[in-house]
Amino acid sequence: MIANYTKSSSIRNLWSGILFGMGIVAFIDETVFHQLLHWHHFYDKSTTAIGLVSDGFFHAFSWFATIGGLFMFADLRRKKALWVKRWWGGILLGAGGFQLYDGTVQHKLMGIHQIRYVENVLVYDIVWNVIAAAMILAGSVIVVNTGYKKNETVANAR
Repeated sequence: MIANYTKSSSIRNLWSGILFGMGIVAFIDETVFHQLLHWHHFYDKSTTAIGLVSDGFFHAFSWFATIGGLFMFADLRRKKALWVKRWWGGILLGAGGFQLYDGTVQHKLMGIHQIRYVENVLVYDIVWNVIAAAMILAGSVIVVNTGYKKNETVANAR
């Protein structure tokens, strides 16, 4: 079976994965670090009540991104334009990009929260940002290897 991947469907596969990756990693962050471990809130520079409200907005963002990515995924699948490898590359780029943004901009530049409030937070920062960079690198390799090609066979695209 031949799938005629257009430049548009190639970009939509990538963006569907990016949105889904951002949403899922934000959801995991919020669930594990905010709710289960109680390491921090999205916004820790105020009261606990404000922190909980900020977590709610963060949770809503993560689900909007996740559901948006899945709607795009379903549309691509319906149109027989789903490119699974490219989509996974987008997931890794989105997840890694969000995590690196969180670890650098939110944790360090804006200082709205830390990963964990301990004496030696540097270990946590390094692990957090190295994992983010690894996801970005892996996603970039996949995306480059699945660059737009006309009349790609479905077997080769997956």
